[in-house]
Amino acid sequence: MARQSHPMALKIDGDVKQEGDLNQMIWKVPEMISYLSEYFELAAGDVILSGTPSGVGPVERGQTMEMACEGLGSMTVKVM
Repeated sequence: MARQSHPMALKIDGDVKQEGDLNQMIWKVPEMISYLSEYFELAAGDVILSGTPSGVGPVERGQTMEMACEGLGSMTVKVM
């Protein structure tokens, strides 16, 4: 059975800095949720930061980060 594709990307000030797919992750999303649920009460809207694909780099005050994962949603953060 083929895994469903979930492309994800990070843009900083509109420039794509990282691209990947959830299928590339060592630990799958359900595994992370299950493990973390043993130690923390997770609720709708919680964000789990799990690592990063290649292209990581520093961000600076005033920059805008846009994160998106196809089929799961997006989030925009202004660095203060």
